[in-house]
Amino acid sequence: MAKDPVRVLVTGAAGQIGYALVPMVARGVMLGPDQPVILHLLDIPPAAEALNGVKMELVDAAFPLLKGVVATTDVVEACTGVNVAVMVGGFPRKEGMERKDVMSKNVSIYKSQASALEKHAAANVKVLVVANPANTNALILKEFAPSIPEKNITCLTRLDHNRALGQISERLNVQVSDVKNVIIWGNHSSTQYPDVNHATVKTPSGEKPVRALIADDAWLQGEFITTVQQRGAAIIKARKLSSALSAASSACDHIRDWVLGTPEGTWVSMGVYSDGSYNVPAGLIYSFPVTCRNGEWTIVQGLSVDEFSRKKLDLTAEELTEEKALAYSCLQD
Repeated sequence: MAKDPVRVLVTGAAGQIGYALVPMVARGVMLGPDQPVILHLLDIPPAAEALNGVKMELVDAAFPLLKGVVATTDVVEACTGVNVAVMVGGFPRKEGMERKDVMSKNVSIYKSQASALEKHAAANVKVLVVANPANTNALILKEFAPSIPEKNITCLTRLDHNRALGQISERLNVQVSDVKNVIIWGNHSSTQYPDVNHATVKTPSGEKPVRALIADDAWLQGEFITTVQQRGAAIIKARKLSSALSAASSACDHIRDWVLGTPEGTWVSMGVYSDGSYNVPAGLIYSFPVTCRNGEWTIVQGLSVDEFSRKKLDLTAEELTEEKALAYSCLQD
C-alpha cells in the first residue's frame, strides 16, 4: 500500500547546502526509496527569486517520490504540518564580526522559527539543526519550543562522524563501509573530540579494533583529531565555499538512521540533549554515540573513557557551557 507523504522542511533552501540537500530528499535518500515526500522550502525575502528557481528545478527533475513543493519566505506557511525540519538557514559569521554578534543574530532567527514550529508543525516533528553554531542554535530552538519534546531536537555532528570514518578508511586503505563506531563527542566546532577507542574495521578475519590496525597512537591522538576538527576550514580553503554536498549527505544519514534505525551493533554520532551521561553537564546539546530504534535515539552507555579522552570531553563541554551563557545573555539584551 502506498505510504502517506512525509512533509520535510528545509530552511535556507536557496543556499548551497539546501541546493545539495533537496534533490537527495526528493530521491528518497533521507527517508527511503518507498517514502513519498512533500518539500517545504523556506528562505529569506532577498532569496525569494533563487528559491523559486530551486522549485522550478525540482519540478523539472520529475522525481517520482516528490508529491509537492511549498516554496515560501513565510515562516508559518513553511512550518505548517511538517514532520521533519532540517534547519540549514542561519546567519554566517563574517570577517570582523565578534562571536556575540553572530550569536545574537542566530538567537533571533532560531527564536522565531522555534515558535513557528511549535505552533504549526506536526505533533511529533523531528528537528535537525545544521546552521552554526549548531549545538547552541538547537538549544535556543528547544527553549522557545517547549512543547516539542527535547528528544526531538538534535543537531548535526554526523558530518564530523563521517569525516572521521573517511580518514580511517583512507589511512588503512579499506572501504569506508567496513569502518564503524567512531564517536564525535561534544560541540560541532574545533573543540569536538573524534574518538576511535571503540571503533572497528571489518577484515577477512573478523572485526578488528581501529587503534590496533593503525598502530600509531601519535597520529590518532594528533593529526587525525586535528584533520577532522579542521576539515571544514580545509574545504573552504580549497573550494572558496563551505562544504555543502557532504553536509547535505550527512543530514540525510542523520535523519534516515533516526527514523529508520541504526544497524545492529552500530552506533552513530548525534548532537542531543544531555541527561548527564558520561559526566557531561545536563542541559547542553552535546554530541554522543547513539543507537536508534522505532524513531527514538538512545545514548550508548558504559563505554570506557580514558584520561586523554576525559580531558577532551570536558574541554568541549566547557566551550558549550560558555556558548550557552553567551546565547542567554543575547536573550537578555
